[in-house]
Amino acid sequence: MSSNLPSHASPTFAPQEPSPSTPTVDDDLSLHDTKDAPPSLNQRIQDIRFNAADQPGGSQSPSGSATPSVPPSILSPSFTPPQTPGGSLNPIQLYQQTQSTAHSKPPKLLSCLPKVECIVRARIPTTNGAEMFLHLYHNDLDNKEHLAIVFGNTIRSRSLDAVRPGETEMDRMIRGAYVGKLHPGRVSSWYDEAGAAEGAGGAQSRATSPADGPVSDTPDLARSHPSQAPLVRIHSECYTGETAWSARCDCGEQLDEAARLMSLPMETLAEVASQQSRTVPSNASGGVIIYLRQEGRGIGLGEKLKAYNLQDLGSDTVEANLLLRHPADARSYGLATAMLVDLGLGVDANPHGIRLLTNNPDKVRAVEGPNREVVVKERVAMVPLAWKTGGKMGIKSSEVEGYLRTKISKMGHMIQ
Repeated sequence: MSSNLPSHASPTFAPQEPSPSTPTVDDDLSLHDTKDAPPSLNQRIQDIRFNAADQPGGSQSPSGSATPSVPPSILSPSFTPPQTPGGSLNPIQLYQQTQSTAHSKPPKLLSCLPKVECIVRARIPTTNGAEMFLHLYHNDLDNKEHLAIVFGNTIRSRSLDAVRPGETEMDRMIRGAYVGKLHPGRVSSWYDEAGAAEGAGGAQSRATSPADGPVSDTPDLARSHPSQAPLVRIHSECYTGETAWSARCDCGEQLDEAARLMSLPMETLAEVASQQSRTVPSNASGGVIIYLRQEGRGIGLGEKLKAYNLQDLGSDTVEANLLLRHPADARSYGLATAMLVDLGLGVDANPHGIRLLTNNPDKVRAVEGPNREVVVKERVAMVPLAWKTGGKMGIKSSEVEGYLRTKISKMGHMIQ
């Protein structure tokens, strides 16, 4: 009779209402085997089998034999796919897969840039005597506070300088939307009286205010162009490398080196420029460090610490991420691109482009944005200090050497 059933019908048993004689089962179902199933479960299976044979269209043979035995798989109330987090894991197979992977996947490009807004900025004097302006950004992509560290006076945030309804001059100065420098007794965000009196003002001491007539959303300073391509570093948060003195990576060293290059005194830069037959110091147009809250290449601090334990067990930095079911690199750079555009470094306001401090060629394309909103004119390599100085300076550890080798061999980094 089973040959007369449609192809989608089950030859094992047909849909039915529970039999009144079916006992209530309180025992747990075995997820793996039927041999050790409790008697009540076996009794229920027999009842289902014989009741199915009595249904119209049942599959009992003319000789009265019962239907084929119930497959063991129906005894499992749920099924966990092997690739679902929490399911079975074959570390050896996954390890072999990572060995055959030459490079990690490039960062995913967003179809359009997220919206960003600079909420506040403040002047930060640094320990080497230079000054920078720390900008704090909000966005519509996540609830994190990302940062822009700006060196120089020619780079300003459009969203910060934009006039906001109902705000006073004091409101503007408190959130950092001012020209020149703050000082006791200053009353205008648009004009720095002390800076003009000292003769160091120029365009930086005055901007067009609403009282001067019709203006755009931002003052004139936001539309000043850098004289050449400024240095830019896109840096992802690394608590262990920046704060906990970790020698597993070179993130802290890269952050310090980027800040050093952007804040060197002008006389030192002029001396270096003359030795290299250059007429313009390398950071004359200022520089920006975009500081993204993407700890652990985007997997978070807790998962990053687990990855460290896996590294101590023999995995490298890429294998550890994959064993934890994370991408080798889970970061994205759409926010960085949007922040650079807001800082006037997009193609619409900065014809010179930027010079990107990075060893990651995939980051160059990602930072340029989905529609080339930012142009990277040059990639500037960040060579470890230990390599440049023959081990006299920089991080000295076997962990960081292995980390750098993995970045070169598996992530395609170009440290030169």
